[in-house]
Amino acid sequence: MMARHSILRATGVVSIFGAAGPALDEVGLSAWIAQAAPGETLVYHRGFLAVDATSVISKLPAEQQRALRLVASAALRAAEQGLVHLVQARIGPDQFAYIAIARARPRQAGPALSMRLLEAA
Repeated sequence: MMARHSILRATGVVSIFGAAGPALDEVGLSAWIAQAAPGETLVYHRGFLAVDATSVISKLPAEQQRALRLVASAALRAAEQGLVHLVQARIGPDQFAYIAIARARPRQAGPALSMRLLEAA
């Protein structure tokens, strides 16, 4: 049987969601998006997002579930605005790294990036 290997490398991937530190929140995600250079990556969750954010089946405390849902929603809004690409990398059985990849900034004149992120919420 052939093994599939992820091209995700530890170098170049920033993770600010970790067991040793505070969890990533919407403000942290927005701040990273605002300063990230095109191609930079951020792991915004490790686990199984659909399970971890669902109260009936999640093993996370309720407050962490809520925070995860808010971060996931903020990441999706940023992707819809063309600010990031969202991808997943499998890291084990039922375990994934959820990754935001910064895109080039839009060149059009318009509201500042921080205003666009706030308006999308």
